[in-house]
Amino acid sequence: MTQSSDQDTIWLTQDAYDKLKAELDNLRGPVRQEVVARISAARDEGDLKENGGYHAAKDEQGKIEARIRQLEEMLRRAEVGETPKDDGVVDQGMKVTYRFVGDDETETFLLGHREMEDGTIAVFSPQSPLGSAIMGARRGDTVSYVAPNGKTLQVEIVDAVPFTG
Repeated sequence: MTQSSDQDTIWLTQDAYDKLKAELDNLRGPVRQEVVARISAARDEGDLKENGGYHAAKDEQGKIEARIRQLEEMLRRAEVGETPKDDGVVDQGMKVTYRFVGDDETETFLLGHREMEDGTIAVFSPQSPLGSAIMGARRGDTVSYVAPNGKTLQVEIVDAVPFTG
């Protein structure tokens, strides 16, 4: 597992890694070829200044190339599939349950990369205000952090267990 100070590493389940790799392969192959073919066909139509199809295809090509670079960087930094220790210490790959001090209601999220969002559990980045504040905290610890609205909030770590998918 990554050290708490190593925020360059992105923890991903094998499933999430495979999904991102498949997206990258699709973008590099069929999607890229289809956009290049559309650009070529639009270019053959003549005047490029007023060719909406050409400009739309070029814009899409730029977005695809940016996503390819983003995926390549994520996969390069990924640490895949190693389940963190079940020691109650908050780290990437942990399902964290917390409550705001003075509140009885708890909330649970996965501390990991947003690409792991699957609709079943919220995902907070280790670089988020809450995520960075609780890295290394233990079950039972109370931690303060500055929320995006500028308020200082205190949360108690109720539980931290390895995320199993």
